[in-house]
Amino acid sequence: MKVASGSRDWLEPVRALLQRSLVRNAGWLMVGQGLGLVLQAVYFIVLARVLGSTEYGVFVGAFAFTSIVAIYSPLGTGGIFIRYVSGRPNEFAPYFGNMLLVTSSVGAFLIVGLTLSASRLINAESARLVFLAAIANCLFGQLSVEIARVFQTFEKMRVTALLNLLVSALRTLAALAMLLAMHRASAYQWAVVSTIVSGIAAIAAVFLAIRQFGRPSFKFTLARKHGMEGLGFAFASSTTSVYNDIDKAMLSHYNMNQGNGVYSMAYRLVDIATIPIFAVRDAALPRLFQKGREGIAKSAEYGDRLVVKSILMGAAGSLLLFVCAPAIPMVIGRGFAESVSALRWLAIIPLFRSIHQISGIVLTSAGRQGVRTAAQFTAAAFNFGLNLWLIPRHGWLGAAWASIAADGALAIMNWTILRVILHRSEVPA
Repeated sequence: MKVASGSRDWLEPVRALLQRSLVRNAGWLMVGQGLGLVLQAVYFIVLARVLGSTEYGVFVGAFAFTSIVAIYSPLGTGGIFIRYVSGRPNEFAPYFGNMLLVTSSVGAFLIVGLTLSASRLINAESARLVFLAAIANCLFGQLSVEIARVFQTFEKMRVTALLNLLVSALRTLAALAMLLAMHRASAYQWAVVSTIVSGIAAIAAVFLAIRQFGRPSFKFTLARKHGMEGLGFAFASSTTSVYNDIDKAMLSHYNMNQGNGVYSMAYRLVDIATIPIFAVRDAALPRLFQKGREGIAKSAEYGDRLVVKSILMGAAGSLLLFVCAPAIPMVIGRGFAESVSALRWLAIIPLFRSIHQISGIVLTSAGRQGVRTAAQFTAAAFNFGLNLWLIPRHGWLGAAWASIAADGALAIMNWTILRVILHRSEVPA
């Protein structure tokens, strides 16, 4: 008994060190994302004033349309990188090369496909922007996201935070420059500027990764070896894009540009309020994958500690959104007055995300991506069906109801699936 007690005492500093490491990593992400939050707030205020609610809706329609499939550009190579390179730095070069090659080639294919199909699926004003939006989202945006995963894998969260901050800083400076130089701009003009900014950020991220970790190598067998697993990651992420962006694309399809601008502004504020939850999730991700190799019980034990913090953050974010909603027209402009009501409807979503994000990543880290994907697909299909029914009848309000229902359903499904799998793993065969 003494030996066991001494062993626990000896391990206690190790546990404390790991916990401090998580706090430090999450802290860096939250600092970077927090500063980014300030920049994004300035950016959205300025952009809203430059574009107005209708032009903002036109811009959002194009970018939401491309965002739905943009996640397929890397085909899950970022998730593959984290899973197989975490704790194995010698594997960096071929997996990094695989990430760059797949993202660039598939991204180019998607740019062509989206540009050709846009005029049939969304309104003409938004369709004009799709080529630029596809370049920004399917190529540059996905390269930036995947490079951030490289630094996340090696727990260099300070660099991850700086990369995220770079994008926000460039967009804010660009929006301010347009406001000072032009006062008013069209959605097309902002699409051009936004694409250039995304390109600068992506190129900087790639060169930074090469300088920090070395050049990529290209091992073409990796795409075949991990292709189906990566496609599972991509499909799971695409379902998230569907229930986050399908409503905006459908509002564009029904030519509700002004309503799309009002709704999208409120939804973006919800995304900003969720940043602390994403910071905790992303900081814990490499360690969750390491624990997942030991079984789902180890991942779940770690995830249970995270979800308590996440729920508190989600509840605080929801309350803050509801209370502060009336400030929107005073800060952004009277054209966005309806965003007050939209934000109050959507305010509950950070609380739902605090549950489904953490429970979902526990499933992924333990190799149960398949069941998580099934839950996300169900939520996405549910959201699409509700939007198809509600948007023609109720406009942006119908989109808000569908979003609340989809996020709530996903929180219930992920949490229930995780508990059922844990229960079965504990029952003797």
